Amino acid sequence: MPTERFPSGLMSTCCIPWDERYQFAERIFRNAVQAALQGTELLYVFGTAGEGYAVTDRQFAEIVTAFADEMRLGGAEPMVGLIDLSLGTIRERIDRARDLGVRRFQISLPAWAALREVELYQFFDQTCGAFPDCQFMHYNLPRAKRMVTGKEYGRLADSHPNLVATKNCGDSLSHIQSLMLDAPQLRHFLSENGYVYGSLFGECGILVSFIMNWPKLRSMHEAGRRRDVTTMLAIQCEIRVVIQTLFETVPDDRIDGSYDKLFEKMYDREFPLRLLPPYVGSADAEFETFVARLKERLPEWIPQEIG
Repeated sequence: MPTERFPSGLMSTCCIPWDERYQFAERIFRNAVQAALQGTELLYVFGTAGEGYAVTDRQFAEIVTAFADEMRLGGAEPMVGLIDLSLGTIRERIDRARDLGVRRFQISLPAWAALREVELYQFFDQTCGAFPDCQFMHYNLPRAKRMVTGKEYGRLADSHPNLVATKNCGDSLSHIQSLMLDAPQLRHFLSENGYVYGSLFGECGILVSFIMNWPKLRSMHEAGRRRDVTTMLAIQCEIRVVIQTLFETVPDDRIDGSYDKLFEKMYDREFPLRLLPPYVGSADAEFETFVARLKERLPEWIPQEIG
């Protein structure tokens, strides 16, 4: 049975634009949020692509204020990501965002060392358990040095009714199956590739990596709800071409935001590709080459703004 804790659909990030002095480019950001809301209402800031690991407390407050405001203007609920080595800092940022009216959060495990089982449960007690008026999605990723299993999610969901969803980028079939069968209380958002398999076990959401073609992604999600494997596989084949083209153009050893900002720039040529130091983003020349190659291979994946 599908979970009622959190809606299904397309979940996507909003990247943060930085000007030449690495100051928050608020006008460009607000325009990007408005554009993203045309694709989905399930948006968040401060995942890996959103540089949630890099912002200062001042930048955090400034960006959350703008994001929450723009989401509310669009009739949508904001979700704020929390990535930090300090549980105390995570809790302080929850408090700060709650003061701005935010009630949806995306949490990641502290990554200095892999959490032991007792530490894992304490982390969720100190986040989900401490803020019962909020909803939490857990971002499950190898960078945290500790992947949460489907069975662990099932136990955590039983303990915390406000743990509502997970975000899993991997495509391990056994892991995806366990998520869907061992933690059916939660809405699992899977990558485009993982979604094809996960949808065979129940309704899940798509964690959008390639935001250039919202109609195709919506079609993929609807096909998953129907368990229409033929349609999903056809769209998945196109996504593989996008991935192949991307990594032919840009090396695959960069942090996530280097790629996501390429897609943001497709909607707004003014969107800067730079990342907060010490990380290095993609170059404008790489963007132009990527768009040109993709336009030859899959022109329907190029947004109309630059098509």
